[in-house]
Amino acid sequence: MKLNFKIIILLSVISFSSNIFTQSSTENSLNLTGSLQYDSKILLSNYTALQTNSLADELPGQKSPVLSGVFSAIIPGAGQVYNEDWWIAGIFLAVEAALITTAITYENKGDEQTESFEQYADQNWSVVDYAEWLNTYEQGNIQINPDESLPPWERVDWDELNAAETGSHNLPPHGEQQYYELIGKYHQYSSGWNDFTGGGNKELISPNFTYYAGERGEANDYYNTSSTAVVGIYINHILSAAEAVWGANRFNNNLSVSLRVQNTNLADRNELVPTLIFKYSF
Repeated sequence: MKLNFKIIILLSVISFSSNIFTQSSTENSLNLTGSLQYDSKILLSNYTALQTNSLADELPGQKSPVLSGVFSAIIPGAGQVYNEDWWIAGIFLAVEAALITTAITYENKGDEQTESFEQYADQNWSVVDYAEWLNTYEQGNIQINPDESLPPWERVDWDELNAAETGSHNLPPHGEQQYYELIGKYHQYSSGWNDFTGGGNKELISPNFTYYAGERGEANDYYNTSSTAVVGIYINHILSAAEAVWGANRFNNNLSVSLRVQNTNLADRNELVPTLIFKYSF
């Protein structure tokens, strides 16, 4: 639906001639006298050239594309609210809420799964067993504390352990992320699992090794889903900001003002009267 409002503004001879007609006459090589009565006759023959003089930039109620874009870059949908695009704002806000919920939910699932597989590793993988295997099959010289009341990672000198390792990696200290990753990823650590029966063959993978690797993989899947949702949040901000800029321009295109010179029939003559056309479309 379109609403058309026509407001006829009779300007003074000096102000209208100097601010509007003089500029237009310069562009069209017109010689105006400064008198509305005589100038209207001159302008009548050049009506087409002066028919539209846009004042849209000065229209109150216009939306700033920059401001709209900044709003949506901060909070997706905020620029659309500013532009009065309610449905589009709702879509961006809903997508933002869904992505944030997904990111947080799967991050928490990843943390819970990590805690679970780390507990499983502490119960089923022993650095003492690994050190004993190195001493037996790799000619290691690792001193092992005989006090079995201590946790395994406190019974082994880590420097001696790393010096005896012949594989592609050195085992990081207990508790580090790489510690839990390596023992379930590389065969050189298979002997540390409590169900290992391979003797000198470290390539033999036990069921506990396989189960643990799957548990770690599931945790990584949760974290990957969370990371993907975070990337989606950034994309949603960018798309919302771009659409908000476009929406502001779209709003402004529907809200326009133009200054025209309207031919008015008087009792004894025709004269041009400055007319302000205001139109809003929605």
